[in-house]
Amino acid sequence: MTSIMAREAASASELLAQQLMLNHESCERIAQKIQLLNPSVVYIVARGSSDHAGVFAKYLIEVELGIPVVAAAPSVVTVFHKQLKLNNALVIGISQSGRSPDILQHMQMAKEAGALCIGLVNDESSPLAKLVDQLLPLRVEQEVAVAATKSYLACLSALLQLVAHCKKDSELMVAVSEIPRALSLAVSGPKQLHADMFKDCDKCIVLGRGFGYAIAKEVALKLKEVCAIQAEAFSSAEFVHGPVALAQKPLKVLSLGLLDESQTAHEQQMDDVTQRGASVLNMNPFPDDVHPRLGALMIMQRFYLDIADISLQLGCDPDTPQGLNKVTLTV
Repeated sequence: MTSIMAREAASASELLAQQLMLNHESCERIAQKIQLLNPSVVYIVARGSSDHAGVFAKYLIEVELGIPVVAAAPSVVTVFHKQLKLNNALVIGISQSGRSPDILQHMQMAKEAGALCIGLVNDESSPLAKLVDQLLPLRVEQEVAVAATKSYLACLSALLQLVAHCKKDSELMVAVSEIPRALSLAVSGPKQLHADMFKDCDKCIVLGRGFGYAIAKEVALKLKEVCAIQAEAFSSAEFVHGPVALAQKPLKVLSLGLLDESQTAHEQQMDDVTQRGASVLNMNPFPDDVHPRLGALMIMQRFYLDIADISLQLGCDPDTPQGLNKVTLTV
């Protein structure tokens, strides 16, 4: 039995090939507007998996473009009714559905404040798609499974393409064109996680560094959503500042190592966690002939397939987890 979640995740490679082709001109146009604005800050408005894509955006934009990136606190607008000073900001709203009231209110506030508002949205007929100044569609068709997979990968792909155009980095642009092939390699590769690794597991720590930490938050969410495992994500650097004391008791840790600038530091911290007695599972990095900025996408592609299968084996339903809806309407 194959879940809808797994089928949707496996379709990402083909869909993103179309996305990259169709969004090329849009990325060029939006990049020109961003360069003209020369923003002092990038402000990310998102929830859930889209918010985790925003963490990836933070590392990507700060590392590649040198512009500070901050995450919005939607309640500042929807609960406290405050107007922020965003006149020289680039504001990126990320949403699969484009319909969550708090995201819409926050983006409306940003637009009224004079920010350049960009939307990464899958539903091009949604209110958010119509509200923003510039739309960068995710283009992954309808996502049926409650747990986001292909839409999350599409967010990362769209962000990489946009940043490559903003930076005018030919090497990064070539890497972006390789995203579909890289995801296909991950799909055809061997399983990295198996159900027996999570048998009788009700708690798990997920660790990564840099871009690995960005995807760790999404991995932890999926462990909660589709396997009912209480999972928490940390930067592997932050974990040693107190939470590492958890390793005094039996502790399962999922490590997300990448072959990039963070590799040595992350491995040192994982050695320390292992020596303290934690049981460490590794999502192995992919071949180093793949551009390092694609490593996070490849790990997520493989993880989505593995965890959908594990969810079924653990007696859960990865397509319609209990108590969850596809579109979450928060205020």
